[in-house]
Amino acid sequence: MPIPKVILYYIFTPLADPAAIKAWQKNLCQSLNLKGRIIISPHGINGTLGGDMNELKKYIRQTRGYKGFKKMKFKWSEGTGNDFPKLSVKVRAELVAFGYPTEIKVDKNGVVGGGKHLKPHQVEELVKHRGDDVVFFDGRNAYEARVGKFKNAVVPEVETTRDFVSEIESGKYDHLKEKPVITYCTGGIRCEVLSSVMKTRGFKEVYQIDGGIVTYGKEFGDEGLWEGSLYTFDNRMSIEFSDKFKSIAKCEKCDKDAYRFYDCPKPPCNSLNLLCANCAEKMNDEICTHPQRKYSKAELIG
Repeated sequence: MPIPKVILYYIFTPLADPAAIKAWQKNLCQSLNLKGRIIISPHGINGTLGGDMNELKKYIRQTRGYKGFKKMKFKWSEGTGNDFPKLSVKVRAELVAFGYPTEIKVDKNGVVGGGKHLKPHQVEELVKHRGDDVVFFDGRNAYEARVGKFKNAVVPEVETTRDFVSEIESGKYDHLKEKPVITYCTGGIRCEVLSSVMKTRGFKEVYQIDGGIVTYGKEFGDEGLWEGSLYTFDNRMSIEFSDKFKSIAKCEKCDKDAYRFYDCPKPPCNSLNLLCANCAEKMNDEICTHPQRKYSKAELIG
């Protein structure tokens, strides 16, 4: 019987021929009946795929057969079997669309000049020893933090990653430049770029969580510094790390506890709605008056 799973992965490594990598990856995924999103650029590869566990294992073995991807880490989570509607493999100028493709430099060891990687237990140790001086800096879009974030984290007012550079250069966070700053995001990829952007702009002590929130949550569940749910860019919409998780959000309709967004079912609306399960059921019967959201679920996958 098929066991549905989802994998999340990325690696920064120079790729001389992204178009050839795209063709290979697309054929490989199609042969294994995998769906999801893969982005390839001259800087590396970033993907999230869903499918049968055994087929995903075959994908990992064959993908790691390429020299540049040999050390790539894959993060596993539970799937539903219907997490992605289709397969999308694209070549882009950037793995994460910050809008500065020529600023980021990559070598065989990854992003040049990025933040120091911290394992989840090292995050806990840093906070234990440096206390309130440590600042958690959310590297995701602001709406993602509404359902889950690190305690007392700074959440920049951004709708897409393209907003980050202007937000950082605005001066709002200059008072943090001398503090230890831990950047975090879903799987780690956005922080690879964000931490480099911050260091280039004068932040002295910048870290990033190795493996992102996903890896931290698997190690500490809801017993650590994370609170709430983790927004995901697939049909699950969110995941929780244990049965002890607590909602930090309220339903937009009735103000009861809520922990996930729901896509408006009225085409062509593309809005996200933070609702409790009861109000989500009623959304099908409502006349859509939602404003169109400016961001895309497919924009980021890490």
